[in-house]
Formats: sequence, C-alpha cells, structure tokens
Amino acid sequence: MILYLDTSALVKLYADEAHSDTVREAIGRAEFRGCHIIGYAEACAALARRVRENQVAASVLAARIEELTRDWQHLDVVEATWPLIHREGQLAVQFGLRGYDSVHLAAAEAVASRVEPSSNFRFVVFDAALAAAAGELGFETRGAA
Repeated sequence: MILYLDTSALVKLYADEAHSDTVREAIGRAEFRGCHIIGYAEACAALARRVRENQVAASVLAARIEELTRDWQHLDVVEATWPLIHREGQLAVQFGLRGYDSVHLAAAEAVASRVEPSSNFRFVVFDAALAAAAGELGFETRGAA
C-alpha cells in the first residue's frame, strides 16, 4: 500500500486521538509513506498546542517531538518546488482550500503521479474539506471524510 499522510493523519501517530490505531496499523503495512515537508512543522505545532491546552505535559511533548524527528527520516518527503507551489495555488482556488490543505493535496497528487495506476494509493486525511477535494481529484481517501 502507498500512503500519503496529511498533517491530520501524521499527528495521530504521536497523539492518542480517534483513529490513531487505524493510522498506526496502516503505516505499519505501507510500503511507501509520503508527506510534504511542511507536515513536520505543522505536526510540531499541533502537538505543542496540546501542551498549551493542558492536554499533555511538556515532557510528553518533548518525547513526541523526538519520536516525530526520528520517524521523519523514514518518510518519503515531498519538497517544495515552484511547480508544486504553483499547483498548490491552483488547487486552493479550485477547491476553496486553506493554504496548507492545498499543499498536501498537491503533494499527494505529485506522489500519486509517480506510482503505478494499479498500486494501492491512499490519501490519509481527517479533514472533511480536504478529503472532499481529494475525492474530486479521484483519490481514494482513508480517514474521516
């Protein structure tokens, strides 16, 4: 299975949330795991928000960031390039997406374009608007759409 994770899915690997077990299980079976480079900063911000909201202790945050940093080396990271950024802008306008949602959609599109059509590609996303846009582009999504 080939997975592209947006940040809503990536965070579920480091925070106990609804569907965390599902994402962890899918990651374990995947032969390819992709994410846009911005996902790292977004995930750090999302995990830090849990400390500010008194959901976890600062020491837990440090451990989760350490895990994320270690695991990041095993992801296939989509880098920012001008053609990709241009496509992100097009998708933001086309679907009325927030900026970083369009980043993840364009990155997933780039990953999907490099794999065999018969491969088992999934865009793992837990944001309804982003999942709907991905569905309109023909992606099979996994998550809470």
